[in-house]
Amino acid sequence: MIDLVYEICCTGHRGKHEAVQTWFETHVAPAWMRLPGLSALDLYEMAESGAHDPFVNDGPGPLLQAMLQFPGIDALLRAIADRRFAESLARRVLDVALTGTILERRFYPVASEDVPGRLTGSFSYVVRYHRPAEDEARFVADYLANHPSLLAKLPRIRSVICYLPIAAPEHCMLPAADYMIGNEVTFDTVDDFNAAMASPAREEARRHYRSLPPFTGRNTHYPMLRRQLVGPAASTSVMHMPRQPA
Repeated sequence: MIDLVYEICCTGHRGKHEAVQTWFETHVAPAWMRLPGLSALDLYEMAESGAHDPFVNDGPGPLLQAMLQFPGIDALLRAIADRRFAESLARRVLDVALTGTILERRFYPVASEDVPGRLTGSFSYVVRYHRPAEDEARFVADYLANHPSLLAKLPRIRSVICYLPIAAPEHCMLPAADYMIGNEVTFDTVDDFNAAMASPAREEARRHYRSLPPFTGRNTHYPMLRRQLVGPAASTSVMHMPRQPA
């Protein structure tokens, strides 16, 4: 299962978190939720405590991340050229960086599934591999051929997703992130995530990571909480997502 998303990532000092929340709630969500052609909008915020991966701790993640889903590239480009989108960005918080990256999103079967399911679970582990690699095409091919099936073995997992960047037109208002590939695994709770990270399946996935073709870019792992604002599982509240217990 494949679809197209526009990832908007907001990064900066943690002291800007409240200002970013206010900006999103006041200026962004009302505009983005009405963009033409939008089929889903998912909001991600940093899980502030409780999550533990024994292999990595990449520190604070994005202040906010959003995934805007569209039925195709033409619809996506029309939406981000919309006046309402431009006006929402014009009110951005000072000293906070924004990237906008067009991504092909691929879903993979988990557990006993024969075909991939949709995005489910409110806890997401968001992973991104940044350029450069010695041979990017070889790196991506190896990752796609082997890593999703290993992630699918994690206990209590709900979704396995890979993200592949698509070049954006030069006139896009936001710079794209320097991703080679990304993945996301989802769970219902932080406790489910922690159980998966302590499992033999996590160790097996880590062994494959160590065997990937050489790359020298960053590799980031961020535990995040997800809420859908537009789509089949849309929430009635825009912000202030409940925190997972520590």
